[in-house]
Amino acid sequence: MISPLAYIHPNAKIGNGVSIDPFAVIHENVTIGDNTHIMSHAVIDQNTHIGMHCRIFPGAVVGAVPQDLKYAGEDTIVEVGDYTTIRECVTINRGTKDRWKTIIGSHCLLMAYAHVAHDCIIGNNVILGNAVQLAGHVTIDNYAILSGMAGAHQFAHIGEHTYIAGHTVIRKDVPPFIKAAREPLSYMGINIVGLQRRGFTKEKISEISGIYHVLFVEKHTTSIAVQSIESNFEASPIKEQILGFISNSKTGIIKRPSKTATDADFTF
Repeated sequence: MISPLAYIHPNAKIGNGVSIDPFAVIHENVTIGDNTHIMSHAVIDQNTHIGMHCRIFPGAVVGAVPQDLKYAGEDTIVEVGDYTTIRECVTINRGTKDRWKTIIGSHCLLMAYAHVAHDCIIGNNVILGNAVQLAGHVTIDNYAILSGMAGAHQFAHIGEHTYIAGHTVIRKDVPPFIKAAREPLSYMGINIVGLQRRGFTKEKISEISGIYHVLFVEKHTTSIAVQSIESNFEASPIKEQILGFISNSKTGIIKRPSKTATDADFTF
């Protein structure tokens, strides 16, 4: 059902079975996929493409211009995949000429008051907790979870199947398959529960654990740890993924926290 009290620009393309509630605003050059629900007071700004079966809650603003003083009005877009939920007062900005688009994948959940800045690329099945704040150019890979009020610095890269604790600041890249917490953000073990839930075998989890033991627990420098992993672990997709992530990192990866007297009482 499309309410007559909603504003829809004449050239917006609305799919089949779309619901648009009273006082929602749909601007020009917007595409809304089939069976998506746009709730009251949500704003879908120009050059935004929403997938199928999405839910966009009241107060959300999707596709506003970037909060970047270098933005000069270039024709950029926002893309949102299928089956994604965008909760109350989430803001998602269009891209700039760096990437030309901001992308939210499919089956994502963006909880209330989260902010996704210009040129962010978010994969599939990602969860952003309440009030998570992403600066521009952040990349988040599939199945990552950021807990409430976590914040990511510009150009940060967060690997897939990661779990990041709330109220943390992400200044360095976070490799895949791990948990991260504390200040500064540090390695806190592999994300065993998440990996088990997503069907990783015991053998794969053991391989991941062994690689990260060398990288973080044995207290090598990153370059020495990488050499050891290359020499001592058989070739596999997981090994190549982890080493590829490290080699492609422009800001460096997070570290293991320094040992303190309170470590024995710390659980995560």
